[in-house]
Amino acid sequence: MSQFVDEPARRTPVVARTQVLVVGGGAAGTAAAIAAARLGAETMLIERYGSLGGLATGGLIILLLTLDDGDGNQVIGGLCQEVVERLMQRGAAFHPARSEWGARDPVLIERDRRWGLVWGSGPHRVRYSVAYDPEELRFALNEMVAASGARLLLHAWACEPLLDRGRVAGVAMQSKSGRGAILADVVIDASGDGDIFAAAGVPYELEKVLPWLWFRVGGVENAEAALAEGGWFFRTIGDGQMLMPWGATERIVRKIDATDPADLTLAEIECRKRVMQEFDRLRADVPQFRNAYLCDIATQLGITESRRLVGEYVLRREDMDRPVDDAIGITGHWTRYGARYWIPYRSLLVRELDNLLAAGRCISVDHRTHHATKEIPACMVTGQAAGTAAALAVRAGVGPKQIDVTTLRSTLRQAGAIL
Repeated sequence: MSQFVDEPARRTPVVARTQVLVVGGGAAGTAAAIAAARLGAETMLIERYGSLGGLATGGLIILLLTLDDGDGNQVIGGLCQEVVERLMQRGAAFHPARSEWGARDPVLIERDRRWGLVWGSGPHRVRYSVAYDPEELRFALNEMVAASGARLLLHAWACEPLLDRGRVAGVAMQSKSGRGAILADVVIDASGDGDIFAAAGVPYELEKVLPWLWFRVGGVENAEAALAEGGWFFRTIGDGQMLMPWGATERIVRKIDATDPADLTLAEIECRKRVMQEFDRLRADVPQFRNAYLCDIATQLGITESRRLVGEYVLRREDMDRPVDDAIGITGHWTRYGARYWIPYRSLLVRELDNLLAAGRCISVDHRTHHATKEIPACMVTGQAAGTAAALAVRAGVGPKQIDVTTLRSTLRQAGAIL
C-alpha cells in the first residue's frame, strides 16, 4: 500500500480577516485575546472545544497554583488576579487571606492541604493559591471576552499555518462547515501543544508525559472527617463535594506522546477505567463516600506537557531568581518555596517567523523550568503578555520582534501585571 495519497489542489475560502488571531481558548489564549482586544486591536479567538478555559475548566484542574513566590509575596497579578476577584465576588473560590501568606502555622497549612493548595516537600508555608468552581470560571471568561470586543469562534480546529515569506499570513481551520482560512497580521499560538509553530516547521522539543483524568464527586457525608483520615482527594467548592486528581496511565501502561492520537485514545480509555475503579473503591472502603455520586469526569485529559518551542531564548533552570531586562512577568513554583522565574519576552518569540508568538505551556523553556511556567496563573501571564505585544505591534505597524519592550512592560504594568 502506498504511504501517501495525492490530493488535488483546492481553493480555501477566507472566512475572516483580523489583526490578531489567537489559536486556543485555554487560560493563555483567553488572556491573550482579552489583552489584545482591550488595547483596541481587532482580535479573533478560535477554540476547538465548546467552551473556554482548557484544563482550567474542561480538565477539572481547578486549582490556581500559585500567584505567589512561596515567601508571602504576590508575583502574579493582571488578568489572573482579575479572574480571582470575579470568582470571589460570586462566592465561587477559596484562597488564604493576604495576612496569612507565608505563615508557618500548621493549622492553616493543614486547612490548605485539604483544599489541594499545598504541594511539594516541606517545611510548608501558606501560599496564595486558589480553589474555584469550573463553571464559574467559564462564565467569567465568557464575560471578559465578550466585554473586550474580541470575536470568539468555538468548535473550530486550527489545522496549519499559512506561510508567506517568513511570516504567518493566517491559519487554516476546520469545522463542521468545512475548511476555511482566517487571515491575520499577528498570530498567537496558545494551543498548548504548539500546533501552529510545529506545523510551520520551527524547532521544538517534545516530552512524553503521564496523563491524568480528574473528577468530582458529590454526596460525601462529613467531608472533614474523610479529609482528616487522609486520602488522595481534596475539598472543592460545593457542599459535600470532593475533587480527585486520579487516573494516570502509569498505573496501568506507560507515558504517552500527547500529540499522537493513538496514545491519546489509550490514555482516554485507561484513565477513565482508573477513575471508575477509584470511585468504586471509595464507596466501598471509605464510610463517608458510601452514598457518594459522580458529579463529573474531566472532558479533557490532564496533559501538562508536549511540545515546547525553541524560541529566541530558552528559559532554563539556572535562570531561576535571575531578573532579566525584557521580563513580561514573574512566576513562582507550585512545589518549591522562594523560587522565582522572570519570564523573558524572548521566550514567546519564534525565531524563524516574524509575526508568530507563543503563549502558555508551549513557550520556550527547558523541561525543568516548564514545571513552573505550565501552571494556569503563569499561562495567563504569558497569554496577557503575548496579547499585549500583538496589539502594540499592530498599532505600530511592525512585527512583534520590533516593538519597544519598555513600552510593552509599561503597558503590562498599567494593566496590573507584576514585573
